[in-house]
Amino acid sequence: MFNVMVDAKAQSAKLCSNMFFFLPLYCCIYISNSIAAFFCSLSQFVVILESVLAKLSRYDEGTLFSSFLSFTVKAASKYVDVPKPGMDVADGYVTFVRHSQDMLREKVNEEVYIERLFDQWYTSTMNLLGTWLTDRMDLQLHVYQLKILIRIVKKKYRDFRLQGVLDSTLNSKMYETVRNRLTLEEATASVREGGMQGISMKDSDEEDNDN
Repeated sequence: MFNVMVDAKAQSAKLCSNMFFFLPLYCCIYISNSIAAFFCSLSQFVVILESVLAKLSRYDEGTLFSSFLSFTVKAASKYVDVPKPGMDVADGYVTFVRHSQDMLREKVNEEVYIERLFDQWYTSTMNLLGTWLTDRMDLQLHVYQLKILIRIVKKKYRDFRLQGVLDSTLNSKMYETVRNRLTLEEATASVREGGMQGISMKDSDEEDNDN
């Protein structure tokens, strides 16, 4: 449907040339609004990230869930290898983003709209991450929150760069804010937890060891 709208916009002057004088303008406005509605569908991509962040909120410092989880994992890990929760959430989100990018590449013909779509997608989700972290400015991130966010931010940066998003968009002020916050939290957690076990914001524009 989107491809049809884009083609109709390109052909609107020719299609409407033999109509009443006001119809070409109406056609152009209608088609432009339809294309704009397509870009509004970006909100659905943001909703997925919101659901991930809602799960992370359960680990906020001072919550009963966070305290209980930290205690049980540390206690049990003395005797057995306890799997750390949460990374499946990060991996699931990364997989969703990659599949969605591939599908858009396959289905949408016009490159200029793909570029705009990816730019807006990256920017809107990075703004959401920045807002979520700002709301927790006075809280120290739980180690699981930190690992999940580092995984998401690194993969998001790399994947959108591979899709052709420009450095000026990738390295926005919001991205730098998010990156600096996670780097600071990582340094604190490394001291507190004795290391981040290979998950790091260092060289975040490169692929990390975990695929």
